[in-house]
Amino acid sequence: MQDITDVAKRLVQHNKGKITEVYFVACGGSLVDMYVSDYFIRSESTTITSGWYTANEFVHATPKRLGKNSVVIACSHGGNTPETVEAARIAKAAGAQTVGLTYNDKADLLAVSDYSFLYEWGDETRVHNNPMAIMLELTVGMVNELEGYDHYNTFMEGMKLIDTIVASAEKQVEPRAKAFADAYKDEEMFYVMASGASYGHAYGFSICSLMEMQWLDATAVHTGEFFHGPLEITDENTPFILAMGLGRTRELDERVLKFLKRYAKKIEVVDAKELGLDMIDDSVSEYFNPVLFYSVLSKYRYALSKVHNHDLDVRRYMGKVEY
Repeated sequence: MQDITDVAKRLVQHNKGKITEVYFVACGGSLVDMYVSDYFIRSESTTITSGWYTANEFVHATPKRLGKNSVVIACSHGGNTPETVEAARIAKAAGAQTVGLTYNDKADLLAVSDYSFLYEWGDETRVHNNPMAIMLELTVGMVNELEGYDHYNTFMEGMKLIDTIVASAEKQVEPRAKAFADAYKDEEMFYVMASGASYGHAYGFSICSLMEMQWLDATAVHTGEFFHGPLEITDENTPFILAMGLGRTRELDERVLKFLKRYAKKIEVVDAKELGLDMIDDSVSEYFNPVLFYSVLSKYRYALSKVHNHDLDVRRYMGKVEY
Protein backbone atom coordinates (compact mmCIF):
# COMPACT_ATOMS: atom_id res chain seq x y z
CA MET A 1 0.00 0.00 0.00
CA GLN A 2 1.23 3.51 -0.79
CA ASP A 3 2.36 5.69 2.07
CA ILE A 4 -0.61 7.81 3.13
CA THR A 5 1.47 10.79 4.28
CA ASP A 6 3.41 10.81 1.02
CA VAL A 7 0.24 10.75 -1.08
CA ALA A 8 -1.23 13.63 0.93
CA LYS A 9 1.90 15.69 0.24
CA ARG A 10 1.92 14.85 -3.46
CA LEU A 11 -1.76 15.76 -3.84
CA VAL A 12 -1.04 19.17 -2.33
CA GLN A 13 2.15 19.75 -4.30
CA HIS A 14 0.58 18.77 -7.64
CA ASN A 15 -1.09 22.10 -8.29
CA LYS A 16 1.28 24.31 -6.28
CA GLY A 17 -0.69 23.90 -3.09
CA LYS A 18 -4.01 24.79 -4.65
CA ILE A 19 -6.82 22.45 -3.59
CA THR A 20 -10.19 24.15 -3.28
CA GLU A 21 -12.51 21.18 -2.89
CA VAL A 22 -12.42 17.48 -2.04
CA TYR A 23 -15.22 15.22 -3.21
CA PHE A 24 -15.89 11.85 -1.58
CA VAL A 25 -17.67 9.59 -4.05
CA ALA A 26 -18.90 6.00 -3.57
CA CYS A 27 -21.99 3.84 -3.03
CA GLY A 28 -23.44 2.05 -0.01
CA GLY A 29 -20.99 0.97 2.64
CA SER A 30 -18.06 2.59 0.85
CA LEU A 31 -19.88 5.92 0.93
CA VAL A 32 -20.57 5.44 4.63
CA ASP A 33 -16.83 5.00 5.23
CA MET A 34 -16.27 8.48 3.74
CA TYR A 35 -18.63 10.41 6.00
CA VAL A 36 -16.12 11.12 8.76
CA SER A 37 -13.57 12.50 6.27
CA ASP A 38 -16.15 14.84 4.79
CA TYR A 39 -17.15 15.85 8.32
CA PHE A 40 -13.53 16.54 9.24
CA ILE A 41 -13.06 18.97 6.34
CA ARG A 42 -16.32 20.75 7.09
CA SER A 43 -15.32 21.03 10.74
CA GLU A 44 -11.62 21.86 10.53
CA SER A 45 -10.64 23.35 7.16
CA THR A 46 -10.76 27.08 6.43
CA THR A 47 -9.74 26.82 2.77
CA ILE A 48 -11.33 23.64 1.35
CA THR A 49 -14.97 22.85 0.65
CA SER A 50 -16.12 19.25 0.75
CA GLY A 51 -18.79 17.17 -0.96
CA TRP A 52 -20.13 13.72 -0.01
CA TYR A 53 -21.75 12.14 -3.06
CA THR A 54 -23.38 8.88 -3.90
CA ALA A 55 -21.59 8.02 -7.14
CA ASN A 56 -24.53 8.00 -9.54
CA GLU A 57 -25.58 11.46 -8.37
CA PHE A 58 -22.05 12.71 -8.94
CA VAL A 59 -22.26 11.28 -12.49
CA HIS A 60 -25.65 12.79 -13.29
CA ALA A 61 -25.39 16.03 -11.30
CA THR A 62 -21.65 16.72 -11.46
CA PRO A 63 -20.68 19.77 -9.37
CA LYS A 64 -19.65 22.73 -11.50
CA ARG A 65 -16.68 23.43 -9.23
CA LEU A 66 -15.06 20.17 -10.32
CA GLY A 67 -11.75 20.93 -12.02
CA LYS A 68 -7.98 21.08 -11.74
CA ASN A 69 -8.09 22.29 -8.13
CA SER A 70 -10.28 19.38 -7.04
CA VAL A 71 -9.40 16.06 -5.43
CA VAL A 72 -11.90 13.24 -5.91
CA ILE A 73 -11.61 10.24 -3.59
CA ALA A 74 -13.53 7.21 -4.88
CA CYS A 75 -13.98 3.91 -3.06
CA SER A 76 -15.40 0.59 -4.22
CA HIS A 77 -14.81 -2.63 -2.31
CA GLY A 78 -14.69 -4.82 -5.42
CA GLY A 79 -13.37 -1.91 -7.44
CA ASN A 80 -15.80 -2.39 -10.31
CA THR A 81 -18.95 -0.59 -9.16
CA PRO A 82 -19.99 0.98 -12.50
CA GLU A 83 -21.26 4.24 -11.01
CA THR A 84 -18.09 4.77 -8.97
CA VAL A 85 -15.74 3.97 -11.84
CA GLU A 86 -17.67 6.37 -14.08
CA ALA A 87 -17.54 9.09 -11.42
CA ALA A 88 -13.76 8.74 -11.18
CA ARG A 89 -13.51 8.84 -14.99
CA ILE A 90 -15.53 12.07 -15.11
CA ALA A 91 -13.38 13.57 -12.38
CA LYS A 92 -10.16 12.67 -14.18
CA ALA A 93 -11.48 14.06 -17.48
CA ALA A 94 -12.26 17.34 -15.72
CA GLY A 95 -8.63 17.63 -14.60
CA ALA A 96 -9.16 16.65 -10.97
CA GLN A 97 -6.72 14.46 -9.11
CA THR A 98 -8.26 11.09 -8.35
CA VAL A 99 -7.64 8.69 -5.49
CA GLY A 100 -9.10 5.17 -5.64
CA LEU A 101 -9.54 2.72 -2.79
CA THR A 102 -10.40 -0.94 -3.28
CA TYR A 103 -9.71 -4.44 -2.04
CA ASN A 104 -9.21 -5.77 -5.58
CA ASP A 105 -5.79 -5.36 -7.24
CA LYS A 106 -7.37 -5.92 -10.68
CA ALA A 107 -10.16 -3.38 -10.21
CA ASP A 108 -11.36 -1.14 -13.03
CA LEU A 109 -11.22 1.76 -10.57
CA LEU A 110 -7.42 1.61 -10.53
CA ALA A 111 -7.25 2.58 -14.21
CA VAL A 112 -8.88 5.95 -13.50
CA SER A 113 -7.04 6.67 -10.24
CA ASP A 114 -3.92 8.83 -10.08
CA TYR A 115 -3.22 7.34 -6.66
CA SER A 116 -4.59 4.12 -5.24
CA PHE A 117 -4.79 2.22 -1.99
CA LEU A 118 -5.39 -1.52 -1.76
CA TYR A 119 -6.79 -1.84 1.72
CA GLU A 120 -6.93 -4.80 4.09
CA TRP A 121 -10.18 -6.61 4.78
CA GLY A 122 -11.30 -9.41 7.08
CA ASP A 123 -11.57 -10.30 10.74
CA GLU A 124 -7.81 -10.44 11.34
CA THR A 125 -6.84 -7.19 9.61
CA ARG A 126 -5.72 -4.01 11.32
CA VAL A 127 -8.40 -1.37 11.79
CA HIS A 128 -6.13 1.51 10.80
CA ASN A 129 -5.68 -0.12 7.38
CA ASN A 130 -9.38 -0.30 6.56
CA PRO A 131 -10.82 2.18 4.02
CA MET A 132 -12.45 4.48 6.58
CA ALA A 133 -9.21 4.97 8.49
CA ILE A 134 -7.09 5.34 5.34
CA MET A 135 -9.35 8.04 3.92
CA LEU A 136 -9.49 9.85 7.23
CA GLU A 137 -5.71 9.86 7.64
CA LEU A 138 -5.30 11.03 4.03
CA THR A 139 -7.81 13.83 4.55
CA VAL A 140 -6.23 14.99 7.79
CA GLY A 141 -2.84 14.88 6.07
CA MET A 142 -4.03 17.06 3.17
CA VAL A 143 -5.53 19.66 5.49
CA ASN A 144 -2.34 19.68 7.55
CA GLU A 145 -0.17 20.13 4.45
CA LEU A 146 -2.35 22.91 3.05
CA GLU A 147 -3.07 25.03 6.08
CA GLY A 148 -1.78 23.28 9.17
CA TYR A 149 -3.81 21.32 11.69
CA ASP A 150 -3.02 22.08 15.31
CA HIS A 151 -3.88 18.57 16.50
CA TYR A 152 -2.15 16.62 13.72
CA ASN A 153 0.40 14.90 15.98
CA THR A 154 -2.32 14.06 18.49
CA PHE A 155 -4.43 12.60 15.69
CA MET A 156 -1.55 10.41 14.53
CA GLU A 157 -1.08 9.18 18.10
CA GLY A 158 -4.75 8.22 18.05
CA MET A 159 -4.13 6.18 14.90
CA LYS A 160 -1.52 4.20 16.82
CA LEU A 161 -4.03 3.45 19.60
CA ILE A 162 -7.20 2.69 17.66
CA ASP A 163 -6.45 -0.98 16.91
CA THR A 164 -5.94 -1.76 20.60
CA ILE A 165 -9.07 0.15 21.59
CA VAL A 166 -11.22 -1.60 18.99
CA ALA A 167 -9.94 -5.06 19.87
CA SER A 168 -10.79 -4.50 23.52
CA ALA A 169 -14.20 -3.03 22.70
CA GLU A 170 -15.13 -5.96 20.47
CA LYS A 171 -14.47 -8.42 23.29
CA GLN A 172 -16.44 -6.22 25.68
CA VAL A 173 -19.57 -6.06 23.51
CA GLU A 174 -19.77 -9.67 22.32
CA PRO A 175 -21.96 -10.87 25.21
CA ARG A 176 -24.05 -7.69 25.01
CA ALA A 177 -24.54 -8.14 21.28
CA LYS A 178 -25.73 -11.71 21.82
CA ALA A 179 -28.13 -10.59 24.56
CA PHE A 180 -29.41 -7.82 22.26
CA ALA A 181 -30.01 -10.27 19.41
CA ASP A 182 -31.83 -12.70 21.70
CA ALA A 183 -34.03 -9.92 23.10
CA TYR A 184 -34.85 -8.28 19.77
CA LYS A 185 -34.87 -11.22 17.37
CA ASP A 186 -38.54 -10.74 16.52
CA GLU A 187 -38.35 -6.98 15.93
CA GLU A 188 -38.79 -5.83 12.34
CA MET A 189 -38.02 -2.09 12.65
CA PHE A 190 -35.10 -0.26 14.29
CA TYR A 191 -34.27 3.42 14.73
CA VAL A 192 -30.50 3.97 14.74
CA MET A 193 -29.28 7.27 16.15
CA ALA A 194 -26.02 9.21 16.36
CA SER A 195 -24.59 12.68 15.77
CA GLY A 196 -21.48 14.44 14.56
CA ALA A 197 -18.85 12.30 12.87
CA SER A 198 -20.79 9.20 13.95
CA TYR A 199 -24.00 9.99 12.07
CA GLY A 200 -22.70 8.44 8.86
CA HIS A 201 -22.39 5.14 10.59
CA ALA A 202 -25.92 5.29 11.98
CA TYR A 203 -26.96 5.64 8.35
CA GLY A 204 -24.63 2.82 7.31
CA PHE A 205 -25.77 0.41 9.99
CA SER A 206 -29.35 1.08 8.92
CA ILE A 207 -29.01 0.62 5.16
CA CYS A 208 -26.25 -2.00 5.05
CA SER A 209 -26.27 -4.07 8.23
CA LEU A 210 -30.01 -4.15 8.88
CA MET A 211 -31.73 -3.54 5.53
CA GLU A 212 -29.27 -5.20 3.16
CA MET A 213 -27.83 -7.95 5.33
CA GLN A 214 -30.84 -8.84 7.50
CA TRP A 215 -33.82 -7.63 5.45
CA LEU A 216 -35.10 -5.57 8.36
CA ASP A 217 -36.74 -2.16 8.23
CA ALA A 218 -34.50 0.54 9.67
CA THR A 219 -33.84 4.25 9.51
CA ALA A 220 -31.13 6.57 10.77
CA VAL A 221 -32.08 9.57 12.88
CA HIS A 222 -29.66 12.35 13.79
CA THR A 223 -29.96 13.00 17.53
CA GLY A 224 -30.01 16.73 16.80
CA GLU A 225 -33.15 16.18 14.70
CA PHE A 226 -34.88 13.74 17.04
CA PHE A 227 -36.79 16.48 18.86
CA HIS A 228 -37.97 18.04 15.62
CA GLY A 229 -40.31 15.27 14.51
CA PRO A 230 -39.06 11.72 15.12
CA LEU A 231 -39.68 11.79 18.89
CA GLU A 232 -43.39 11.28 18.20
CA ILE A 233 -42.87 7.59 17.34
CA THR A 234 -41.42 6.90 20.80
CA ASP A 235 -43.21 4.33 22.90
CA GLU A 236 -42.43 1.27 25.00
CA ASN A 237 -42.53 -1.09 22.00
CA THR A 238 -40.20 0.74 19.60
CA PRO A 239 -36.52 -0.34 19.51
CA PHE A 240 -33.79 2.31 19.49
CA ILE A 241 -30.06 1.88 18.97
CA LEU A 242 -28.06 4.89 20.12
CA ALA A 243 -24.39 5.20 19.15
CA MET A 244 -23.22 7.73 21.71
CA GLY A 245 -19.94 9.30 20.67
CA LEU A 246 -17.25 11.40 22.24
CA GLY A 247 -16.65 14.99 21.18
CA ARG A 248 -18.50 18.21 20.65
CA THR A 249 -21.92 16.71 19.84
CA ARG A 250 -22.11 14.22 22.70
CA GLU A 251 -24.55 16.54 24.46
CA LEU A 252 -27.04 15.91 21.62
CA ASP A 253 -26.83 12.16 22.23
CA GLU A 254 -27.18 12.56 26.01
CA ARG A 255 -30.31 14.66 25.56
CA VAL A 256 -31.94 11.90 23.50
CA LEU A 257 -30.90 9.21 25.96
CA LYS A 258 -32.47 11.14 28.82
CA PHE A 259 -35.76 11.33 26.90
CA LEU A 260 -35.69 7.65 25.89
CA LYS A 261 -35.09 6.52 29.45
CA ARG A 262 -38.28 8.31 30.40
CA TYR A 263 -40.58 7.23 27.57
CA ALA A 264 -39.09 4.12 25.93
CA LYS A 265 -38.18 0.63 27.10
CA LYS A 266 -36.26 -0.93 24.21
CA ILE A 267 -33.00 1.01 24.19
CA GLU A 268 -29.55 -0.25 23.23
CA VAL A 269 -26.76 2.23 23.97
CA VAL A 270 -23.33 1.78 22.43
CA ASP A 271 -21.16 4.33 24.22
CA ALA A 272 -17.71 5.18 22.85
CA LYS A 273 -16.58 6.43 26.25
CA GLU A 274 -17.59 3.21 27.99
CA LEU A 275 -15.76 1.25 25.27
CA GLY A 276 -12.44 3.02 25.88
CA LEU A 277 -12.26 5.67 23.16
CA ASP A 278 -11.38 8.23 25.83
CA MET A 279 -7.85 6.79 25.67
CA ILE A 280 -7.52 9.12 22.66
CA ASP A 281 -7.18 12.83 23.42
CA ASP A 282 -10.40 14.86 23.52
CA SER A 283 -9.15 17.20 20.80
CA VAL A 284 -9.42 14.46 18.16
CA SER A 285 -11.38 11.58 19.69
CA GLU A 286 -14.63 12.47 17.91
CA TYR A 287 -13.08 11.58 14.55
CA PHE A 288 -12.39 8.05 15.77
CA ASN A 289 -16.00 7.42 16.87
CA PRO A 290 -17.13 5.85 13.57
CA VAL A 291 -13.99 3.71 13.30
CA LEU A 292 -14.90 2.21 16.66
CA PHE A 293 -18.63 1.99 15.95
CA TYR A 294 -18.14 0.14 12.68
CA SER A 295 -16.26 -2.70 14.36
CA VAL A 296 -18.47 -2.82 17.45
CA LEU A 297 -21.79 -2.72 15.61
CA SER A 298 -20.50 -5.45 13.31
CA LYS A 299 -20.73 -7.71 16.36
CA TYR A 300 -24.39 -6.76 16.70
CA ARG A 301 -25.22 -7.57 13.09
CA TYR A 302 -23.38 -10.89 13.37
CA ALA A 303 -25.38 -11.79 16.48
CA LEU A 304 -28.61 -10.90 14.69
CA SER A 305 -27.64 -13.08 11.74
CA LYS A 306 -27.23 -16.04 14.08
CA VAL A 307 -30.59 -15.72 15.82
CA HIS A 308 -32.29 -15.12 12.46
CA ASN A 309 -30.38 -17.97 10.78
CA HIS A 310 -29.76 -15.45 8.01
CA ASP A 311 -26.17 -15.35 6.77
CA LEU A 312 -24.80 -11.85 6.28
CA ASP A 313 -23.88 -12.62 2.65
CA VAL A 314 -27.36 -13.75 1.54
CA ARG A 315 -29.04 -11.45 -1.00
CA ARG A 316 -32.33 -11.53 -2.90
CA TYR A 317 -31.55 -8.96 -5.56
CA MET A 318 -28.04 -7.48 -5.22
CA GLY A 319 -25.83 -8.95 -7.89
CA LYS A 320 -28.54 -11.45 -8.84
CA VAL A 321 -31.03 -9.55 -11.00
CA GLU A 322 -30.74 -6.74 -13.49
CA TYR A 323 -31.27 -3.26 -12.05
